[in-house]
Amino acid sequence: MKLQVCPILLSGMLAASVPIAAARTSDSPRRFFSDDSFWNQPIASDAATEPRTERWVKLLETEPSKENFLINCVQWTIPVYEVDESTPLAKVGLHTLTPDERRIWHTQHEQFGHGKGFDLVPIPKEATPDPRGDSHFAAVDWNRRLVWDMWSLAKNPDGSWQSNTGMVYASDGPGVFKTEDLGVVDGESVHFHGPSRAAGVPAVAGLILYDEVMAGEIRHKIAAASRFCAYKEFVFPAAWTDGFVEGGIPEGTVIQLDPKLDLSQFPLTREECIICVALQRYGMVLVDIAQGQPVYAEGLWGHPGRSWTGKLRPTGGLSTIPYGHYRMLKMGPVTHKGDGRSKFVPVWDDPQTNK
Repeated sequence: MKLQVCPILLSGMLAASVPIAAARTSDSPRRFFSDDSFWNQPIASDAATEPRTERWVKLLETEPSKENFLINCVQWTIPVYEVDESTPLAKVGLHTLTPDERRIWHTQHEQFGHGKGFDLVPIPKEATPDPRGDSHFAAVDWNRRLVWDMWSLAKNPDGSWQSNTGMVYASDGPGVFKTEDLGVVDGESVHFHGPSRAAGVPAVAGLILYDEVMAGEIRHKIAAASRFCAYKEFVFPAAWTDGFVEGGIPEGTVIQLDPKLDLSQFPLTREECIICVALQRYGMVLVDIAQGQPVYAEGLWGHPGRSWTGKLRPTGGLSTIPYGHYRMLKMGPVTHKGDGRSKFVPVWDDPQTNK
């Protein structure tokens, strides 16, 4: 694997001093959501630090695996398929929970849920959901400006499809869901109301896309998860939480890599360096829980000719940067609601939460 000095540093400029790209140019890859979306805003140079940063960084440093931030790029992530009017449409049914699944999720619901307007979904013949337990899937029709995302998408023996969740939303919209619109009740999972991410955000929000990495620049915040998400605490853009750590980090928190950090001291590939520069400029956002601290790169299953091999690694690149080089940004009002099942059933009883 070829490791090299970050191309931005080769140009003689620190990452923090590089002008930040604004709207998409003719040769820039597409990004999800409007230019004024929360997800597409760079961090201001005078953004305040959350006072609890030191305590939360120390919490991250207790990670049992001893790893720092990872990159989920070969499993436990989300594939994205571009679709159009010629793509076959499928009626996706809802998976019926088994008795053991109802125990795990501490619910009497028989099914999770699809969001408002979720109906026929364009699913390409070559579509391959994440092969691990989450089986996430997303499709985008750029012409119609629509995105569909699902969690636990599976094909039935008769060729039909089913999923646990499903949402449809504008590809050029704000990229956030409102808690009151979802209808979620304190104590239950947001998955019963459509969202695939436990923080109640679009599944594609913050996803590292292949085309943008290959083009050399990520122009948005990056989705991340943590073992240490707070119990019943979340902040915008999150609309909910499945965190289970008392005093942990609220879902929706923005975490920034030190913009003055010299990236050339770490063994990064060109592509990993591009991610790190985005973490300096835009930061990452906690959107879920996981057994570790991953950021999410597009799953490339079903995309022949595309691969992260030699470009991104789960560990060995980003994971060599210690947690002490990150800070949490000062946050807005905290909402004290969320999924409460962790008080009744161990979270990791569910293989689908091993993200």
